[in-house]
Amino acid sequence: MSPTSWRSRPLRERAILAGREQRTRRGLNGDYLTELRLLAETAGAQVRGEVLQRRGPVRSSTFLSKGKIDEVKALSGEEQATLLLLDDDLSPAQSRNLGEQLAMKVVDRTGLILDIFSRRARTREARIQVELAQLEYLLPRLTRMWEHLSRLGGGIGTRGPGETQLEVDRRRVRERIAKLKRELERVVKERRVQRRGRRDCFKVSLVGYTNAGKSTLFNALTRSNVYVEDQPFATLDPTTRVFAVARDTRALLTDTVGFIRKLPPHLVASFRATLEEVAEADLLLHVVDATEPDIDAHIQAVENVLESIGALGRPRLSVFNKIDAVLDEVAMLGLRAGYPGAVFVSALTREGFPELRESTMRHLPGSTAR
Repeated sequence: MSPTSWRSRPLRERAILAGREQRTRRGLNGDYLTELRLLAETAGAQVRGEVLQRRGPVRSSTFLSKGKIDEVKALSGEEQATLLLLDDDLSPAQSRNLGEQLAMKVVDRTGLILDIFSRRARTREARIQVELAQLEYLLPRLTRMWEHLSRLGGGIGTRGPGETQLEVDRRRVRERIAKLKRELERVVKERRVQRRGRRDCFKVSLVGYTNAGKSTLFNALTRSNVYVEDQPFATLDPTTRVFAVARDTRALLTDTVGFIRKLPPHLVASFRATLEEVAEADLLLHVVDATEPDIDAHIQAVENVLESIGALGRPRLSVFNKIDAVLDEVAMLGLRAGYPGAVFVSALTREGFPELRESTMRHLPGSTAR
C-alpha cells in the first residue's frame, strides 16, 4: 500500500468494551458483548478488548466497580485505546466520572446507537428523526459539559460566563428541537395522506430484530433492489412495494427499521412517524434470525418496541429466516416444535416461500386484497 493511500484511510478509534453480566432465560448474558462489538464495528471503532463485570451492584458514581475501572485502565494502556463503550446507559455524572478516572472518551449504549443512526441517515426525514433524538439525548448532558468552569474556584472573574453560555446553549438546543418537531409533524401529515390513498389495499409490514435479513427477504418477495448490508440498521427509511401473494392477489409490503435490545426511547419517539406504518399494518411479518443463539431475547425485544408504539395487538406471523444456515437438523426440529404456527424460510434460496405466501393469504380478506 502506498503512503498516499495509507494517509487517505480514516483512522479508526481504538475502543474497549464494557458491560455487566445479567441473567436471562438461557442463563448468563455473555453474548451481549458480542452484540456491542458488532455495534462498535458498525460505528467504525476498532475493538481492542472487553471487560465484563460479573458481580456486585452498579456504582452510582461510576457505574463500573473500582476493580473493573482499574482493569479498563490497564487494558487501554496496553492497547493504546482512547474510547470506552458501555453496554448500558450512563447518567451524565457517571459518564463524566468514568471519563475523568480513565482519561478516555466514554460513550454509552444509547450514544453509540445514535451515532450509527446518524451515519445511516440518508433521506431528509431520517436526518430529522435522528437529529431530534440526538438533541433530546444531549440536552440533559449540557450541564456536565460546562461544569469544568466551576473548577476555577469562584470569586471575581469566574461568575457569569459559564452559566450564561450554558443557558444560551440550552435555549438553542430547545429551539432546534421545537423546529425539528414541527418539521416532523409535517412529515407525519404527509405520510397520513399517503396512507389514505392506500386505504383499500392490504398492508403488510416486515418487523424484526436488526440484521435478521428483513431487507433481503423484502427484495426476494417484491423483486426489488433495496440496499442490503450485513450490519445493524442498514435500513432506516420505510420502503413499500407490491407483494404478489398469489397469482391474482396483491398486497403492499413495507420494509422498516430494525429493532434492537434496549432501543433508545428518544429514537422510538423520533421514529414514530416511520413506525406508524407498522402500527397501521393489516399484518406484521415478524422476521426472526433462525441462527441466533438467544432467539427468545430477540423476539422479546421486538415485542417491547411493538408494545411501545401500540402495535402489539396487530395480527402477526412469525417468519424464521436464514434456515439455509442452520446445519443442525435437530436444532431445526426443535425450532419448528418450539414455535408452532411459524413459517420457516430462506431469503437467499427462497425455500419456504410457498408456505409464507399461503400463510399470508389466510390473513387476507379477499375483497380488499385483489
